[in-house]
Amino acid sequence: MSNITLVMLCAGSSSRFGLKTKKQWLRTGHQPLWLYVTQQLSSFYNFSKIIVVSSQHELNYMRNFTDTVLFVTGGNTRQESMKNALENVDTPYVMFTDVARACIPNEMLNEIVKNKGNADCIVPYLSISDTVVYHEETINRDDVKIIQTPQLSDTLKLKKALQSDIDFTDDSSAIKAMGGTVLYVKGHVNAKKLTFDHDLKEISCLKAPASECFTGTGFDIHPFEPNKPMVLGGVKIAVPYGFKAHSDGDVLIHSLIDALLGACGAGDIGEFFPDTNMEYANIDSTLLLTNIVDFICGVGYKIVNVDVTIIAQQPKINPYKSDIKTNIATLLGIEKPFVNIKATTAEKLGFIGREEGVAVQSSATLRYYDWKNE
Repeated sequence: MSNITLVMLCAGSSSRFGLKTKKQWLRTGHQPLWLYVTQQLSSFYNFSKIIVVSSQHELNYMRNFTDTVLFVTGGNTRQESMKNALENVDTPYVMFTDVARACIPNEMLNEIVKNKGNADCIVPYLSISDTVVYHEETINRDDVKIIQTPQLSDTLKLKKALQSDIDFTDDSSAIKAMGGTVLYVKGHVNAKKLTFDHDLKEISCLKAPASECFTGTGFDIHPFEPNKPMVLGGVKIAVPYGFKAHSDGDVLIHSLIDALLGACGAGDIGEFFPDTNMEYANIDSTLLLTNIVDFICGVGYKIVNVDVTIIAQQPKINPYKSDIKTNIATLLGIEKPFVNIKATTAEKLGFIGREEGVAVQSSATLRYYDWKNE
């Protein structure tokens, strides 16, 4: 059995990446990048344990993709994420890598692993071929190294090194600062780090996202409440009653959120915004929808179209349909023709027919963000 734990760091916000989709959620085929890189490395070496570090709000969604790794909540910085992961490492050695290095070759990983134990930290690097100037002075380029990941460390030494208040940029810097030993081994040009969106043009190992579309449905129903403003699809409706609900009761948006979440397999509105949380009491539902749209785009999807059916005896919907379409299109970031709003009555039957409330049924279609062609 191996005595190395692999830790995949992918809790970052991808703030420098420049796309709505986070780099860890770019798809290659149907696989998100974090899973692709994790499985590639684990196919090269039989690690004792694999840990994936994720942001808190993506953790449950990640669990949909695999049961073979341990998921750990990340911190606000790389170093905090490393500390959280290390609490779950019980092997003598630990290998940390970043999801941003998508194309780590087998020979590079083998070079790192075969030097296990020869220093407190084994670090891959690239040499510099151009002239290097530092503070207006030319320096010897042979003294300069471009540091890469993965880096293989003595677990106890790394835990001790990270107890410092200094924020280190990588594992080797922390170990060196506490007097530990570092061994540099040859890295590989293919292990380029994805930092900006234009870096994608230089990543050759990834195939394009799959072209399939994904459809989800949503349904919600709310009774009326007198003397409360009514909002439907983010549009104010001129009637003397609103919806009884924990939030503002926008039944259309609630239904649409469930359709969107269904299309990407991310659960339902209650998992994101539980009605037991007072933070969401009387909240504007457009804020909830904006949050969900950001989530969906962040985990690698684009919204294709939505179709909404409002079932109401009262109020009359037709005067507001165009405004609702415009508002929903804006909130979803798609063009108005791709938002369809239908309205029907309950033919005076049941709860809705007695003019006691409104129901809405929605469907939404998504596709993967095509980073190869967009």
